[in-house]
Amino acid sequence: MLNSPNHPPITPDELIIASRESALALWQAEHVAERLRALYPAMRVRILGMTTQGDQILDSPLSKIGGKGLFVKELETAMAEGRAHIAVHSIKDVPMNLPEGFQLAAIGEREDPRDAFVSGTYASLDALPAGARVGTSSLRRECQLRARFPQLIIEPLRGNVQTRLRKLDEGQYDAIILAAAGLKRLGLGARIRNEISPEQSLPAVGQGALGIECLAGREDLVALLAPLNHSATADCVRAERAMSRALGGSCQVPLGGYAQIADGILNLRGFVAEIDGSRIISGSVSGPCEDAERLGCQLADQLLALGAGAILAALSA
Repeated sequence: MLNSPNHPPITPDELIIASRESALALWQAEHVAERLRALYPAMRVRILGMTTQGDQILDSPLSKIGGKGLFVKELETAMAEGRAHIAVHSIKDVPMNLPEGFQLAAIGEREDPRDAFVSGTYASLDALPAGARVGTSSLRRECQLRARFPQLIIEPLRGNVQTRLRKLDEGQYDAIILAAAGLKRLGLGARIRNEISPEQSLPAVGQGALGIECLAGREDLVALLAPLNHSATADCVRAERAMSRALGGSCQVPLGGYAQIADGILNLRGFVAEIDGSRIISGSVSGPCEDAERLGCQLADQLLALGAGAILAALSA
């Protein structure tokens, strides 16, 4: 069942997971590996750790060096060359358009999607004095911070979670903003001083969710991974990614998108903004979960009609 012609053989004895070598990425890969071992006790699951270009270039913002796709290219190469069968990603790091020949085979249940305020001195964003330095790696967070707190100094912050926390502890920043999910997965939830509500900081598309990627056409792998797919999270992520894809979303575009399901109805919110926060165009749509991608495109059209196109054109000029 697990073998298919013209592809690296998978037997019930082995499945290889490609992963970045950061502590968070390895935690995520091991989390998936543990789920698979429990489902398929006879199958050996191992992790192929890799350093990606995004991990190596730490002196420039992602928006300046090619975006989050730099975190997945090497893992995709490993799959294409037969050195790995699947790759585990934070969905928010996965480009909106996958390269030809690849697919998302499963999306795991979402962790806390919120942004987290981390500081050794201050309890919340509201407690920061004028001129306080806040570190973030995200244009999405930056524009929302600048809109709400123009008196703060927003500075770029790169590196893995531990590196970012070290820079905070060394006094390079008064506070930093990280994804709550990553801190909680690493057992660092105690570092969170305040979880920022989606109303104050709309999350990134896919934030908190894990994606499992494989080569296109590998229906054997899709079947194998099906028990790990969380349908409600997958519907929300499909809506968010459809919105972002229609808007040309990337690290270079300050946008957010967040979907929730209540009583069988998917509610999607999104925005596009000027980097300096001087203008934020936001909207929302609701509809059946089975229409997730259509809803995402509908919200993108709504934002464009409200003027998001001019912001996007200026960013790409």
